[in-house]
Amino acid sequence: MASNILRGTLLLTAATFISKFLGMIYTIPFYELVKEDGGALYVHAYTPYNILISISTVGVPLAVSKFVSKYNALGDYYTGRRMFKAGMSLMIVTGILAFAILYIGADFLANIASVSDKHGNNVEDIAMVIRMVSFALIIIPSMSIVRGFFQGYGSMGPTAVSQVIEQIARILFLLVGAYVTIHVFNGTVPQAVGFATFAAFIGGIVSFISLGIFWRKRKPYLDKQLAMQKETFDIPLIDLYKELFRYAGPFVLVGIATPLYQEIDVLTIERAMNAVGLGENVNTVQSNITMYGHKLVIIPVTVATGLALAIIPSLTKAFTDRNRELIFHQINQSLQIVMLLILPAVVGMSLLGFEVYGTFYGINDNLPLNGKLLSWYAPVALLFGLFTVSSSILQGINEQRYALVSLTAGLLLKVLLNVPLIHLFGGIGAVLGTMIAVATAVILNLFKIRRAINFPFKQFIKRSMLIAIFTVIMAITVLLTKWLLGTFINYTDNRLQMLFVMTVSIIVGASVYLWLSYESTLLERVLGNRVRIIDKVFRRKK
Repeated sequence: MASNILRGTLLLTAATFISKFLGMIYTIPFYELVKEDGGALYVHAYTPYNILISISTVGVPLAVSKFVSKYNALGDYYTGRRMFKAGMSLMIVTGILAFAILYIGADFLANIASVSDKHGNNVEDIAMVIRMVSFALIIIPSMSIVRGFFQGYGSMGPTAVSQVIEQIARILFLLVGAYVTIHVFNGTVPQAVGFATFAAFIGGIVSFISLGIFWRKRKPYLDKQLAMQKETFDIPLIDLYKELFRYAGPFVLVGIATPLYQEIDVLTIERAMNAVGLGENVNTVQSNITMYGHKLVIIPVTVATGLALAIIPSLTKAFTDRNRELIFHQINQSLQIVMLLILPAVVGMSLLGFEVYGTFYGINDNLPLNGKLLSWYAPVALLFGLFTVSSSILQGINEQRYALVSLTAGLLLKVLLNVPLIHLFGGIGAVLGTMIAVATAVILNLFKIRRAINFPFKQFIKRSMLIAIFTVIMAITVLLTKWLLGTFINYTDNRLQMLFVMTVSIIVGASVYLWLSYESTLLERVLGNRVRIIDKVFRRKK
């Protein structure tokens, strides 16, 4: 059983990483097709779409997984099947409602986001791409219920496979549609972006088909279990929904946080920058911090939080069993994994912001601004990672409602500070607003963890200081490597040379950090036996 759980966790983690990695890589050709203007327009559609996806599913797929698993363990397969049907009906209704809200409200959202007589994308184009992406809301929520049902049976394969297939289909349609629109039919960038956003609907359909194939293959086995069942709890439908929503609530907050911060940027950046005479940079700033730059910094967050969140189920069990020592150990390990993996990654990206952005998206007149924005935005990734993990820890210790308090406080700060900071610092002001807001939410979460279970932060602080020292040494190494290579290679106007400088700097810096962490036993203390795989790199067997 333990090996099946491990296999399933690894399968889902791998599928999530592949999906996120593909989601980063496709932005390179997409940028070449639509540039900053298209990227900013794309975000106008996807940010409200992501928010409505989170709200319309309200954590139900994961809750269905938990519910089905619970009643299957009790031998009541019929109740699990009833929940699946009830959840599917609910998702069909909420999906159609979310589609209607986004489709009908497209003009309203576009008018809030755009100042059509000045710089930026115009109202008509924004409304069009919002309507194009809204169709995906019809199918994605109900499709995700099927994934949740399979997961409840401990079967992670359908979710993993459909997740990757969905991303591949979406990206292929997105890139081919944008290319054909621009280079075959001589269409406009907004039209190309419209097809790109519609790709979410195509990806959803392909994913649903793949899940249908899994369902057809496994239904005889599922029906056989149902037929062998002798008794059921026979829970009233209203009570089924009550239990479902009790499970579902905590899953919403973490998923909705990032798109909400991005939506505030989408709604305020254009007006604020036009007000201070920086309107010509609106699309560059918007596409960077909500699309192109964001895709780059989210990769280390995905890997680190994936490892950290794997600990949360056992944290919940330890809390239920009142095993205080194990609770403290698992919380420490979760937070330390985030620091160990994300801090050096974001510092390295900050130091190499110019080189990283230029390597991925090419060299042009906007590269200095884009590189600067990426350097400032990268540290926000650490805060997003800490918020995700600390919110999940609150869920594990049954304090999940407080995550709503911290998220609300962060969002309120973002709303209040965004425009004044943009007036003071231009596009970087939007990054600073997010940084302050998310940092506040993280501090509130950690404060609540401390108060709820009297958690001691001494070990976390000590190891974080050691991680910070190693990161500083790594940073000096990266800067020296970049400077040394720069004396021999004038890479500022050559993308391949820039790639070489970036790659060498990353390899040298990462090697130094890894060696310091390994030799000091920090890696082993934080990651446990996972580090045995690199024994052969730094130490020879005796």
